[in-house]
Amino acid sequence: MPFTLRLAKARPSWIFGIIAILITAAAGRAHAGGDEDTEDRDNAWKEVAASLPSAPAAENLLPFYVSPTASQRFAIDAKSVSVGTDGVVRYTLLATSASGAKSVSYEGIRCDGWQTRLYAFGHPDGRWSRARRDEWTPINRNAANRQQAVLAADYFCQGSTVAGKAAEMVERIRWKRSLQQFID
Repeated sequence: MPFTLRLAKARPSWIFGIIAILITAAAGRAHAGGDEDTEDRDNAWKEVAASLPSAPAAENLLPFYVSPTASQRFAIDAKSVSVGTDGVVRYTLLATSASGAKSVSYEGIRCDGWQTRLYAFGHPDGRWSRARRDEWTPINRNAANRQQAVLAADYFCQGSTVAGKAAEMVERIRWKRSLQQFID
């Protein structure tokens, strides 16, 4: 009799152990399913081929503020800003160092993934050289030169969607009307 009594007392904890294992396994499978859904969504997205714009002209450059710790000044070529059918905002960026050295790049921002891509570097004669590391990378919000984060959060993206047409983005940059001011 004592043996059956012990078995009866031990049975509920054993059952709860099995139930806990089954719940954990089910939760793991559900989580894995969520990852597959995300991968399917990313795999379904197709980027359109980006054609390089003409070299930026000084009269089309719109400066924008990045941060007090930025080691460079930044400007966008207003004529180069475009929103592709793939949802990528593409633009030409001019970065100027404190010593006056200039760097021109053609880049893209993907709002739905909070990512950036460097397509090409500009030369003083107006030619472009394709970037060697031509891939999507996460936007860095914490760097001193966080120009892509500012462009995405303040002018190009509303959450994970593109914030309007290219002309509207250009006007926001021109008149320094950040999307962030409308959130408060």
